[in-house]
Amino acid sequence: MGSIAYALAAGNAVVFKPSELTPGVGVRLAKLFEESVPEHPVFQTVTGLGETGAALAADPRVKKIAFTGSTATAKRVMAACAENLTPIVAECGGKDAFIVDADADLAAAADACLWGAMANAGQTCVGVERVYVVDAVYESFMRELSERVTKVKAGEQYGPITMPGQVEIIKRHIDDATKAGKVIAGGPDSVRAPYVDPVIVEDVPEDSPAVREETFGPTITVRRTRDAQEALSLANASAYGLGGTIFSRNARRATELARLMRSGMTAINSVISFAGVPALPFGGIGDSGFGRIHGADGLREFARSKAIARQRFAMPGMNLTSFNRGPAELERLVRLVTFLHGRRKR
Repeated sequence: MGSIAYALAAGNAVVFKPSELTPGVGVRLAKLFEESVPEHPVFQTVTGLGETGAALAADPRVKKIAFTGSTATAKRVMAACAENLTPIVAECGGKDAFIVDADADLAAAADACLWGAMANAGQTCVGVERVYVVDAVYESFMRELSERVTKVKAGEQYGPITMPGQVEIIKRHIDDATKAGKVIAGGPDSVRAPYVDPVIVEDVPEDSPAVREETFGPTITVRRTRDAQEALSLANASAYGLGGTIFSRNARRATELARLMRSGMTAINSVISFAGVPALPFGGIGDSGFGRIHGADGLREFARSKAIARQRFAMPGMNLTSFNRGPAELERLVRLVTFLHGRRKR
């Protein structure tokens, strides 16, 4: 919706190819737009499988692609776009980190962490998947988190896993994490397709699939760190770089950590709040993609900058872009540049 709205606002016509799992949404959007502004048929929907998307990406009449989906599919779309040098905005997956500093409000941090990880059954590109907690407050934070997770159930606080194939990925990550780490909540039995109950596992190795790959389910791994700097280093070790969260009462320190976090967006003392501020650009780096939607950056993304220079007056005594220029004109230019920009001796 962000890509569609900003592309239209920038003056483009839009062809929307929705996921093959949700074609009805795209058809409905196009119908509503047609009913609202029938005199301007600038928004249309084309449904289909991967072949349809490939045809659109390879069509030279398409001037820009705004893609939302997996990193693997984004690479295939980029390959198709390369044939015509069609530019692309890629909003891919994430493995967002949540850092809890020693001075954090632990109750608020635990509450935000749980919602950021479990809401929408974890099917949020900017959802919390990795949690790093400073040693000084680790036990207290885990108590807060453990108490809250007992009140969250699949089918009650959130719904099912949308894509059938994702259940197997979630199950594989849970199986691997629970074998290597300590289970705090849930486990392999949490998977009861199409639902998955909350899963929290601590001390999972950083090279495990549950930490390195996007899970896209209601699961989190939690790790104790010496300090916030180690937490930041671990958070930044991911190939993904979409969003992230910092909890700290020290505003200056939290801002510094947020700036150093390898992500396109970071929330401080809240979770996913950057997505709720229309003026802020939305997008990531690394395997999370590139380009931005939302805000002024998002509007510019769907426009082209163009430079136009108009001569308003001639430079007296100097025509530098002519073969008729002589040594005297070049001498005047040197003197003028030296006067304006040269260093003066004191």
